[in-house]
Amino acid sequence: MAGEPQADCLFCKIVAGEVPATVVRESETTVAFRDINPQAPTHVLVIPKVHHPDAASLAAAEPAIAADVLRDAGEVAADEKLDSYRIVFNTGSGAGQTVFHAHAHVLGGRGLQWPPG
Repeated sequence: MAGEPQADCLFCKIVAGEVPATVVRESETTVAFRDINPQAPTHVLVIPKVHHPDAASLAAAEPAIAADVLRDAGEVAADEKLDSYRIVFNTGSGAGQTVFHAHAHVLGGRGLQWPPG
């Protein structure tokens, strides 16, 4: 059921404290932690504590929490002293999503080309 923790979800396990992560920020509704395979000098994931498979389903079901993810992504960028940065939501395996729990990538610390891929 959407919103409920999923036993087989890596990010739900991080939220529950069952899998370690390098947490850089936590709020009532989100957790932000360093990506284990960084694609930029700063690469932090911001996830909602509730489980939804992607950003669109999160926004449709719980728009306030989707807004929290974006707000906290900006806070992470400020904490990391990034003058410019990218917030990326991958949706679907064809777009590179590998964990099907909504999450934002905060990328920065180097020049980021456009288009990205």
